[in-house]
Amino acid sequence: MAITKEEFVAANQRGKKAKAILPSIVSVKYDRRISRIVIALSSGLDLSFAPKSAQGLEHAHPADLTDIEVTPSGLGIHFPKLDADIYIPALLEGFLGSKQWLVEQGRKGGKASTAAKVAAARENGKLGGRRRTNQPVIV
Repeated sequence: MAITKEEFVAANQRGKKAKAILPSIVSVKYDRRISRIVIALSSGLDLSFAPKSAQGLEHAHPADLTDIEVTPSGLGIHFPKLDADIYIPALLEGFLGSKQWLVEQGRKGGKASTAAKVAAARENGKLGGRRRTNQPVIV
């Protein structure tokens, strides 16, 4: 797929605007003591998150996280050993992966069986459970 000169110029202009309004990354490291990735931004804000919460890092070992690079734009981080990237503006919006990946994480959480879920299901069962959708409601 060829990129036209106009598309290239427009992309550069969007990048310049983003760099002007968004804080850039000053430093990034993996803190083994707390098992979190810590990012220092030019605004003075420090962010940290557990690697298992981010797409591409969910199965990473601490040794995979020792080498983290800041992208040339200053708006992303790259993990060479995992070939994974995280875009900081998306991280600030609360997205640690693609929409599909986030849906899958929610699906896994919904399937998880806990004592609280079992107790709630039993209580709901005592009340008769859910009514059948094809049955008329008799009042």
